[in-house]
Amino acid sequence: MYQFNEQFAAATRQFADTAAQVNRLALDNAEAVFGLQLTAIEDRVNATFAFLGEAAEARDFDSLKTLWPKGVQVARENIERAVSTGQDALGRTLKAQEAIGELTKSQLETSAKTAQANVDKATKAASRSAK
Repeated sequence: MYQFNEQFAAATRQFADTAAQVNRLALDNAEAVFGLQLTAIEDRVNATFAFLGEAAEARDFDSLKTLWPKGVQVARENIERAVSTGQDALGRTLKAQEAIGELTKSQLETSAKTAQANVDKATKAASRSAK
């Protein structure tokens, strides 16, 4: 009974360590993606307010006509930044998921080896006691 408790405690510790590593990877990824998104939003807001500042200073139709291409340019840059940021966030998330997958794979392989070793040991002990 004591051996079973010891094995269970070791497996529980190993699971807790792996869960902590997975959580750390996930939180690091969330922090990086949040920072990336926040920076992109800040850049887009600054560009938009700069354009709106210029638009507020327009007093006649000719100055409004010159603002049209600038507005289109700001909108295009905002869309490009949004798409680029989304791609970066997706790339970072995929890398984090790959790291979590590798961690899980190694955990499962280690558990399978330990279980197989215990089965082999029990089989040898049973065959010795049967003789």
